[in-house]
Amino acid sequence: MILKNWSIFQRFKHRLTEMNSLLQRYFGFNPAETTIRTEIIAGVSTFLTMAYILAVNPTILGVTGMDKGALFATTAITSGIATLIMALYAKMPFGLAPGMGINAFFAYTVCLSMGHTWQFALTAVLLEGLIFIFLTVTNIREKIVYSLPPSIQKAIGVGIGLFIAFIGLQNAGISVKNDATLVALGQIFQPGVLLVIIGLISTSVLLVKNIPGALLIGIAITTICGIPFGLTHLDGIVSMPPSVEPIFMQFEWHNIFTVDMVMVVFSFLFMDLFDTLGTLVSLLYKGGYVKDGRMPRMKESFFADAVGTTIGACFGTSAISTYVESAAGVSVGGKSGLTSLVIAVCFFLSLFLAPLFLSIPAQATAPVLILVGFLMISCIKEIDLEDYAEAIPAFICIITIPLTYSIANGIVFGLLSYVLINLISGKFKKIRIEMYLLSVFFIVMLFLH
Repeated sequence: MILKNWSIFQRFKHRLTEMNSLLQRYFGFNPAETTIRTEIIAGVSTFLTMAYILAVNPTILGVTGMDKGALFATTAITSGIATLIMALYAKMPFGLAPGMGINAFFAYTVCLSMGHTWQFALTAVLLEGLIFIFLTVTNIREKIVYSLPPSIQKAIGVGIGLFIAFIGLQNAGISVKNDATLVALGQIFQPGVLLVIIGLISTSVLLVKNIPGALLIGIAITTICGIPFGLTHLDGIVSMPPSVEPIFMQFEWHNIFTVDMVMVVFSFLFMDLFDTLGTLVSLLYKGGYVKDGRMPRMKESFFADAVGTTIGACFGTSAISTYVESAAGVSVGGKSGLTSLVIAVCFFLSLFLAPLFLSIPAQATAPVLILVGFLMISCIKEIDLEDYAEAIPAFICIITIPLTYSIANGIVFGLLSYVLINLISGKFKKIRIEMYLLSVFFIVMLFLH
């Protein structure tokens, strides 16, 4: 009996060794640093913190006239595919989905402000994605990252946080347009604003209590509270996934060689390049991956969002980027692509919960945007505020992002001010040749703008 039990134990140990070997080969899993259980918990934690995109993305892109049901399915599918690429190729514990800020630029700037159709915008995203793949394969994106000073790299994440929070305040009706002061306080006692305040307080308490999935639970609480307010209308929970046909492969090829298309593609490329760059850099810093200024597997991570963006355009959504909420999984021990695999599986399973996610009102997601903004500003403590040559350009980068409604603008003015301030102050050795070249490029961009 003892020999039989020992034989069973040996076979189990052998199978476990084989499994660890396979996981290490395909996902970069290292049993000396983490466990399968930890990676699964990390993946679920990250999905719970970023699942709000399933409700937010259809809301934002839906203002262009795109079908919200199709947008939900597309968001889940493309997020799953892009994250699966991150798991198998980059082997990093990060989740990907349509980028916040980029989707707002797609909807509110390209479509509503400039007057282009959403089909026109999707064509621009497709072309941008193909260019991104080229820039990634040739290492140009990685070189741009290292040309930015560390203080600006950290400031980008802070500025993005303020930008997302500002969008949340606008969606909440707390910040409204004012002709005299640009923005002003909205009607606080309107049902929608009161619901946002309830959601903000309840979700904040969940974060204070360190409840896993606090953001998603907060959305659920706010959605339920929206029923008596008449803002939540639940038509079911489980169903077959909505069809993506209304927005699948909807391109305007006849406009591909127009001046407007070139300008929009270039705008998408410029903004998305520095948006995704900024988010990934801030996440690498937040996750503690940066060692001696070097960032591991950056090219592979960039490739995941480049291919994801191209696929996303085909399915009908804006550009894909790495999510800073991935730090939730990293904080509980996620270290490999196995974490990303779990995230991808969760996104695919969410396809069957379309009625539940589509019943979530915009007022339920606004508190999450505000709090995600808060979570992203933690990098500010890593900026040396006593060194004005570093702190002032970082500050300019931070405030320019939300106040010009553009992440790219923040990076432009942050780097330009860094170069000019240090150059005039006589700190020549701090400025590398790449910074000068990038500054010239930015100045040309501002002139053309």
